[in-house]
Amino acid sequence: MFRYYLSLALRSLERNAVLTALMIATIGVGIGASMTMLAILRAASGDPIPRKSSQLFVPQIDNWGLGNTQARPVSSDGLPTNLTYQDAMGFMRAHAAPRQAAMYETQLVVTPPDAQRYPFQAGARATFADFFPMFDVPFEYGGPWNSAEDEAHAAVVVISRALDDRLFGGGDSVGRTLVLGERPYRVVGVLRRWAPMPRFYDLNTAGGTFGFGGAEQLLLPFNDAVDQQLGPTESLGCSTRGKGAGAGWSGLLHSECIWIQYWAELPGAAAVRRYHSFLRGYVLAQQRDGRFDWLPRIALRDVHQWLAYNHVVPDSVNILVEVSFGFLLVCLLNAMGLMLAKFLARSASLSVRRVLGANRRAVFAQCLAEASIVGLAGGLIGLALTTLGLAAGGLLLGRDLSSPGRLDGADVLIAVALAIAAALIAGLYPAWRATRVQPAWQLKAQ
Repeated sequence: MFRYYLSLALRSLERNAVLTALMIATIGVGIGASMTMLAILRAASGDPIPRKSSQLFVPQIDNWGLGNTQARPVSSDGLPTNLTYQDAMGFMRAHAAPRQAAMYETQLVVTPPDAQRYPFQAGARATFADFFPMFDVPFEYGGPWNSAEDEAHAAVVVISRALDDRLFGGGDSVGRTLVLGERPYRVVGVLRRWAPMPRFYDLNTAGGTFGFGGAEQLLLPFNDAVDQQLGPTESLGCSTRGKGAGAGWSGLLHSECIWIQYWAELPGAAAVRRYHSFLRGYVLAQQRDGRFDWLPRIALRDVHQWLAYNHVVPDSVNILVEVSFGFLLVCLLNAMGLMLAKFLARSASLSVRRVLGANRRAVFAQCLAEASIVGLAGGLIGLALTTLGLAAGGLLLGRDLSSPGRLDGADVLIAVALAIAAALIAGLYPAWRATRVQPAWQLKAQ
């Protein structure tokens, strides 16, 4: 019977192609608008590292106190979101976590091996060897440097696949020399495509709006970057109460300015408790040494807590999602009106079916079959509009925020199911009204 209802529905839809096209377009536009925003929201609020998100933690300490009035990278509770150089190095020397990595973003001038090409600037991340296994960073060729090279301040570098293609024409470039700034570096690894969304390990805006910037093209040892006096590309946060940045590079390293991100891998509740105790002991020791004259405040947050704490998904996205589904509701009401007009215009043919033996349930099923076909076609149109919407989303939300929105298999299923469900809901009342038509009155009028 279902196949029979579908054949009747297709013939009915063909009879009035203009009205059918209007219904499909109405559903498609509503689905396109809502799915565009839903795809961006799902990407923005997703888990960037599902296997380890509960094991990676950001430690925070209050090295400024509550009396600071300087504009600074802190959250609503007043805790700085980055660390000073001296605190980051204190954590690294303590080795309180099985894996740990201080890091910051910088820039380097890259001199291509081909002398005919001009040097250019590339984004870089100074970090430690634990960065790679801690964040499951994939490699195409080679691998990361080791802890011994960290200690030796070695001139080694890991490059992205895109940079490898640009400089060396692709292929295995491990062992080759790359001049960064004025210093030659040995390439030890080439990354596969790796761009976690959001870029949870560094949410500062210099790398991308709301933490959705792409991954760095270069990664080099932290100690070597400090030796080369490679400054951070992100704006410094300096306290009005603490020791500000003094003259030169040494002044920055000994200041209370915050500019370094720090992550620790803590596999299990016991490790988390031990690290929390370490943090408290560290701050108390700093207080005893006279560095802090306020009650110590600390925090330890995993990936999910860190993203929520920093409000990675902006309120504008949530508002636009609500507005888009409100627009979908308006489209459904319009589709309902068009279906009602179409079904009532066919009262005579439906009455003939009733006289020939079809009951109200059969007529109802036939009308819903038409609605489901409209929904399926509208869903396909909506997917095409969603693709266009994601491509053009940068005009409204900024390129970095719209870029993580990509249609995957789940999005396609959601869009089609939502379109069919929406069309069926929109068709319920018109189909019910069609079953209430009295056949005798319609045939008498004819």
